[in-house]
Amino acid sequence: MITARLATPEDAPELVRLRKLMLDEYLGAQEDTAWMPVAEKMLRTKLVGEEGQLAAAVVERPDTPGRLAACAVGTVEYRLGGAENPLGLAGYVFSVATEPEMRRRGYSRACMQELIAWFRRRGVRKVDLRASAEGEPLYASLGFVRTPDPAMRLSL
Repeated sequence: MITARLATPEDAPELVRLRKLMLDEYLGAQEDTAWMPVAEKMLRTKLVGEEGQLAAAVVERPDTPGRLAACAVGTVEYRLGGAENPLGLAGYVFSVATEPEMRRRGYSRACMQELIAWFRRRGVRKVDLRASAEGEPLYASLGFVRTPDPAMRLSL
């Protein structure tokens, strides 16, 4: 049985390492790594347990204690409430990553299930993510559906 757990601040270096693997895979090898210490510092302060706004669910490598095989990181955002979401809480999942040699073992699924459970415990009723073609079947099997609204972004 695969056991996922919520990450602690001590997992920050491994979470950043997995994020770099994911970014390199989707964007091509990125030589600029100046963001990595900044991301690690942020994770060390934001991964404060069950009640924080940011959480990461992780599965450790069975062959290497202390090294992560997979992760799914998510955040809780606050918006004005409405009929479908009275508390105004929204979840967003990002940085779902699995080491290439650890794939197809259910690790990302276990991470996602743990992260979804964390969202539920927080009272979140809607969770969004952006799916790669490879990840979409997993997310669909967990109940995620495509939305009709295209995303837009402003870079400042």
